[in-house]
Amino acid sequence: MPFKEGCTIYSQEKRNDKYHRILEAAIKVFAEQGFYQSTVSQIAREAGVADGTIYLYFKNKDDILIQFFQHKTKQVFERFKEAVSKGDSALEKLRNLIRLHLKAFQDDRNMAVVYQMETHQINRSAEEQIKAMSKMYLDLLSEIIDQGQEEGSVRKDLYLGLVKRFMVGAIDEVINTWLHSKTGYDLVSMADPLVELLINGVGTSRDKQ
Repeated sequence: MPFKEGCTIYSQEKRNDKYHRILEAAIKVFAEQGFYQSTVSQIAREAGVADGTIYLYFKNKDDILIQFFQHKTKQVFERFKEAVSKGDSALEKLRNLIRLHLKAFQDDRNMAVVYQMETHQINRSAEEQIKAMSKMYLDLLSEIIDQGQEEGSVRKDLYLGLVKRFMVGAIDEVINTWLHSKTGYDLVSMADPLVELLINGVGTSRDKQ
């Protein structure tokens, strides 16, 4: 019995390893070739498996993308929530969230490329997963903004939905600019200036004029 049990565990570990290897290979291919131009054969070659092996884990190319987003959503958002919880003030929480957001994309450029490409498509293959990720992120921002309004660091006369979209749009543009830059600068270094801009804006206080 111990031998059989050990074999079962080993077999499961091998399956998990191959599953994640295919996921990572697929995202690399999607990032380099574009989702619609990529093929299952290219993914299999990158992962070092036979074409047929892909179908033991995934229904098709779309299913690979969907499962990748599901996997990353759980993985990344656990870290986001942990980072936010470590902040005391709303400003600290926002800074922690944005810094980790930028770091996650900087550490996995292929993920960043595929996420940015897919979220800007009109017809998105992983529509439900992207909506779920967006809702989770907006919910985190809502909690931070609510706390900021209670603390007095965020104005109370603002439309909450507009504030959240303003923040998401700014973060999205910072990531896009980094992806298209040829200088390879540190994306995470943009976190503090971005938070400063989001909180204080570009204008000067009337009281100081």
